[in-house]
Amino acid sequence: MKKGMFDLSEKVSLITGGNGGIGLGMAEGLAECGSNIAIWGRNKVKNQEATDLLLKYGKKVLSYEVDVSNENEVIDGVKKVLSDFGRIDCAFANAGINIFGGSFEEMNTEAYRKVLAVNLDGVFFTLRETIKHMVERSKNGDAGGSVVGVASLAGIEGAAKTQPYSSSKGGVISMIKGIAVEHARYGIRANTILPGWVATEMTSINQSNQKFTDKVIGRVPMRRWGEPRDFSGIAAYLASDASAYHSGDMFIIDGAYAIF
Repeated sequence: MKKGMFDLSEKVSLITGGNGGIGLGMAEGLAECGSNIAIWGRNKVKNQEATDLLLKYGKKVLSYEVDVSNENEVIDGVKKVLSDFGRIDCAFANAGINIFGGSFEEMNTEAYRKVLAVNLDGVFFTLRETIKHMVERSKNGDAGGSVVGVASLAGIEGAAKTQPYSSSKGGVISMIKGIAVEHARYGIRANTILPGWVATEMTSINQSNQKFTDKVIGRVPMRRWGEPRDFSGIAAYLASDASAYHSGDMFIIDGAYAIF
């Protein structure tokens, strides 16, 4: 089915952490607009559930067990996707974790390393391998491609007790800017998405905390938590040819929280 300027029927999209939360919300938007979907996730059961959900849109959907913090798994994972689909047109580096380690001066070094391994190294490995393919394709006369790093408001704002998470997301923003400049000559565009407070598994503790809800979500001008499906539209736009000249940008999706 044609989807106008957001027609993705000839495209293949890879979403890391695509088996739940924001990743699955983006995957649904992509599938609705006709994209074939490759999902990476570490949970086999969640991968299958997400695959079953996305298959209703009538496109090819495959899931893979990949730990993005493991360089070799990412390299092999990209090779498998290319073998199964023939190409990757858009890559959403979305997989991420957070480990609450208490006050900054008491933070555990191991926890710090784990957060950066997934949130920053994982984005680096995923996009490096994907862009290798896109550059090679461009040199063979098939220019174009879109890569997206899912960062966070934490990457541009100060937040107590989350310095590892904030550092990793700030790093993603800077990495994407460099990619956008270096690879524009190949028709490759690179952008970041910065979610605000979104109701996902990662924020489940906050969702059940009434004080947090009153103090923080009460400050969101839209007066609600974000939902994974709030990211479906931006995913479709960034994967589509409608964004062919849009690169190096940050898309803040937070119900106007950051400016209030």
